[in-house]
Amino acid sequence: MPVNLSIKNVPDDLAEELRRRAAKNHRSLQGELLMILEESVARNRGLSPSELLKDIRSAGLRTPSESARFIREERDAHAGR
Repeated sequence: MPVNLSIKNVPDDLAEELRRRAAKNHRSLQGELLMILEESVARNRGLSPSELLKDIRSAGLRTPSESARFIREERDAHAGR
């Protein structure tokens, strides 16, 4: 059964930024907040094997050398190289 949540004392500037984000994404404020929560929970739960495979295929990786190149590029990007 769905639960109603409430956040009290949200600073005006944060509330306005959330409203802008919701409008940009063509969602209501409630819809935007729910999407933020869903993304946060999904990010913390990790990927299932089928989700991981889907992500790998969507990245266009086909061979071990392509995978190694992709990993190096990601590592270098995060290291600021």
